[in-house]
Amino acid sequence: MKHTCAIFDLDGVLVDTAKYHYLAWKELADRLGFSFTLQDNERLKGVSRMASLDILLEVGQMTEHFTQAEKESLAEEKNNRYVEFISKLDESELLEGSLALLETLKAKGVKIALGSASKNAKMILENVGITAFFDVIVDGNAVSKAKPDPEVFTLGADQLNVPYEQCVVFEDSQAGLEAAKAVGMLALGVGQEQDLPQADVVFPTLKSFPVGVYF
Repeated sequence: MKHTCAIFDLDGVLVDTAKYHYLAWKELADRLGFSFTLQDNERLKGVSRMASLDILLEVGQMTEHFTQAEKESLAEEKNNRYVEFISKLDESELLEGSLALLETLKAKGVKIALGSASKNAKMILENVGITAFFDVIVDGNAVSKAKPDPEVFTLGADQLNVPYEQCVVFEDSQAGLEAAKAVGMLALGVGQEQDLPQADVVFPTLKSFPVGVYF
């Protein structure tokens, strides 16, 4: 089946921002006095900011230590640090094959949407120079439910008037892949097969994605 819409996650799929999320969370954990590893960080992929903080505090066995207001302050501290990192982003942070794939899809007339939990998505897209490729941008400011709820994907498809089964979702997280499959979208994993068992199909990078097979 040929598809008419591509929906991209942002962090770790199009742009190499995932490392900055990790660094910002790790700095917060260090300040709170516990270790937060790259393996721990895998649990945060595709997850909202506050849910990510809950996971981090669980890792540090500090779940009960903070009020809701204090947790919101910690999340803001992490985000401020993350924004410091990504404010310096440029096109060199685009992941392998992402620009070429966006160009190819655009040339074929495929609808392109962003479906990202990031509340900083628009700044990232501007900094790396790919905003113009997107027909619709759905980010963490536009949705009330985090992945694995499919809202971030269905909202984009609905705005483009594309049936869900005609959408291919590009994701690097389990939560995102679950969200895509929940509404009948093709769930395409970007990364290592063993890390993405929920995916319908996995490609190591966007460079290896065969456009003509799916679009």
